[in-house]
Amino acid sequence: MIIQNYKELATNFRKKRALDILEEGLQAAQPEKFLKKIVKPNKIIIGKKSLKLSKFKNVYLVSFGKAADSMTAAINSLLRIKRGIIVIPHGIKSQIKHKKFQIFNAGHPIPNKASLKAAKTIMQFLHKRKKGEFVIFLVSGGGSSLLSLPSKITLNEKTQVTKQLLKSGATIHEFNCVRKHLSLIKGGMMIANLACDCIALIMSDVGNNDLSSISSGCTYYDKTTFKDAQKVIKKYNLKKKVPKNVIKRLHEGSVGMIDETPKKSRIKNQIIATNKDCLKEMVKKAKQLGYNPKIVNISGDVNAAAKKLVKLIPREKNSCIIFGGETTVRVTGKGKGGRNQELVLRIFKNIQKTKQYLVISTLGTDGIDGNTKHAGAIIENFSLSNNKINNYLKQNDSNSFFKKYGGLIKTGPTHTNLMDIGIILN
Repeated sequence: MIIQNYKELATNFRKKRALDILEEGLQAAQPEKFLKKIVKPNKIIIGKKSLKLSKFKNVYLVSFGKAADSMTAAINSLLRIKRGIIVIPHGIKSQIKHKKFQIFNAGHPIPNKASLKAAKTIMQFLHKRKKGEFVIFLVSGGGSSLLSLPSKITLNEKTQVTKQLLKSGATIHEFNCVRKHLSLIKGGMMIANLACDCIALIMSDVGNNDLSSISSGCTYYDKTTFKDAQKVIKKYNLKKKVPKNVIKRLHEGSVGMIDETPKKSRIKNQIIATNKDCLKEMVKKAKQLGYNPKIVNISGDVNAAAKKLVKLIPREKNSCIIFGGETTVRVTGKGKGGRNQELVLRIFKNIQKTKQYLVISTLGTDGIDGNTKHAGAIIENFSLSNNKINNYLKQNDSNSFFKKYGGLIKTGPTHTNLMDIGIILN
């Protein structure tokens, strides 16, 4: 059971059913299930093609992201890996312990010195690889901060602009557009000068599975430009809030003084798992439990997403909405919370006048929601004044709301990351 406080939360039949469906989604996000389908002894199967690894002298591994250790554990049980590097968030114990793997615990969501060291070590490692060798990249969400090798700016300046973008409400695509143009490794630059052959196996944590945005496209290429990055800074009024060297670099790039990021993919990048994989298993479970489910994709502003979901709530009994994606929150308060807890609270506010009995829940498949140690929240509708709810929302303090009224979901780090999953059960 991934949901650690399941018994505490399953206080009635419907909550139990909602949690059962969410648990199925979390179980579906485990990397081993996907990797076993395509990785066989001495070969990797991509579609109808088979890549034989026996022709290479050595096979190496570079793994970064929230699922880096669990992906590595799966691969290591299937292939003979000579050596490798794993980069996971700080505070997480690696699922794999082996001398042939160098493990870094780096900063997330804010890059730190370990992020810098990890990035430098990977680049040094890759530059030593020769023709006739093979590198498998295992990529999952979170790599954008776990690996940091700033260009023309300091780590401290990169940290400052990251903090501002996190507060702004920028989408992950906009966020990573800026990060790629402040980096020496993102947007395909990590693999630009490799002598060896390689492949990237990727778990998607972004909407529309845009390879150029997942972990800032380190192993892919970049579809955005310096001018696009400038537009993001302007859109969220960040010009006076970010360091001057950031603005200077983006300007120099926009007028051609700095080379653009790579615009062509050099290696094969294969998505092996997405948020839809979680939703499919949740739908199966819901049907087994006697519910009629409907899938909804969410993205963008958390308030707009909440209103969208409320409008789609079916009136029929034994029906449910199963949704997935990732919303954004413009942080104006000083409270604790995350996009999942805030989404549940906003839906709860918008159903105050309904006479339907509903259970609402959403959580991050990575097990960490915002600046809290919780994955998300679950609640059933009861009467509460909008003023009380609004007081929490104004401060972005959804975590305090659920601490008072109950419903915080605890999973701990799940060693995976396929965006967010949720349910509204009628």
